[in-house]
Formats: sequence, C-alpha cells, structure tokens
Amino acid sequence: MSSAQAAAPPIIRVRGLQKIYRLGDVDVPALRGVDLDVPRGEFLAVIGPSGSGKSTLFHILGGLAPPTSGEISIDGADLRRMSENERTAMRQKKIGFVFQKYNLLPTLTARDNIALAQSLAGVTAPPPGFEQILELLGIRQRLDHRPRALSGGEQQRVAIARALVNQPAILLADEPTGNLDTANSNAVLEILRDLNNRTGQTILMITHNPEAAAFADRTVAMRDGRMAAL
Repeated sequence: MSSAQAAAPPIIRVRGLQKIYRLGDVDVPALRGVDLDVPRGEFLAVIGPSGSGKSTLFHILGGLAPPTSGEISIDGADLRRMSENERTAMRQKKIGFVFQKYNLLPTLTARDNIALAQSLAGVTAPPPGFEQILELLGIRQRLDHRPRALSGGEQQRVAIARALVNQPAILLADEPTGNLDTANSNAVLEILRDLNNRTGQTILMITHNPEAAAFADRTVAMRDGRMAAL
C-alpha cells in the first residue's frame, strides 16, 4: 500500500458498529461497538477465535446482514441508508466474496461459474486484464472442468476468479484456506498477496489462523465482539 493510498479516505469506515441477536427473550450481542478503518489498497486480516464476532463483521460489511446500530461507509456509500435492492447491487458490483466452502455450482464448469457472477451483475464480457488474473491464479487451462474434476486449491482459485470478474472495489475473504491443506493454503495466500501487490486490490480476510494473517499488510484482532490487542 502506497503513502497516497494511506492518505486517501478509507474504503471501509466503521464507527460504533453493534449487532444484537434476539433469541427468545434474551439479547445476544455479537458486535459491541466496533470501530475500523481500512485504507484503499490494503490487505487486512481480521483474526479471532470462534464467537469473537469476526464473521458477523464480515457479513455486515458485505451487506449480507443489517447492523443493529452504528455507521458503515463502503467505498464512500452509507450502507445503512441503502435499500435492499441497492445493497444487492453493491454486492454484485463493488464487493467480491470468497468463502471457505468455495460455493461453486457443481453442474457448471469453472468458466460458467465465473460467467454466472457476470450475468447476475448485468455484465456481458470479462474486464480488460482478466486473462492475466486467470494466469496469476493458474487456472486458465482448467476453465472447462466442473468442480468435481478440480482439486480443493483449484476450486478456491476459481472462486477467487469469480469474485474478481466484476472488478470489485473490495475483496472479502472468509477463512479462504479453511478447507485446504498446508501447501494449497500457502498457494492461495500467496496469490492474494500477489494480487494485492500487483493490482492494489483491497482485501479484508477473516481468519482464526495467525499463519494466514501473516500474509496481510496489517492484522487486527477481535474478541467478544470488540476490537482487541494482538
């Protein structure tokens, strides 16, 4: 991340973020006043144990769940003021998602899984430079295979390509190496690191693994719904 990127307004800005779930007659707080700035072009890891609130934060930042209170700005847009349709459009065009379980459709080839993300966003052709992204991911020769014919590492690389095909401002990755062995985990993390270095792609990665977090520019910790010291 350059000094110019660091000086620009943060691409993600969160203030006083709270999320409370109602279970019967009991309020269960998942986020308890989170503040966070993510500069444009940063690779940030959010680390914490199960139940720390990091996955809740991920879902709220991605517009997948509403907060109870607080301020959220995503690439200059106030997330809390958006309608559901506007949040859907934001997810399709501004945010790319990478999940632990890949979420590829088994009946479609890798190429068609990627094209489906474009179709949902109303895009008809890959963006300029996407061939280079496929080369970086090492899947250009595997696009006509269905998921069952791909290794776990290859499936996750297809999932990353799908997340990037609409040129999102932010890539959100939730435990992207959780289903991979050490070699494939390191390969995927190296790809994310290289992607950030080469293109300036903003990446926010949720993880419980300190070794995975070490690939990021910066690491912040969560515990009991709050930001905590590392």
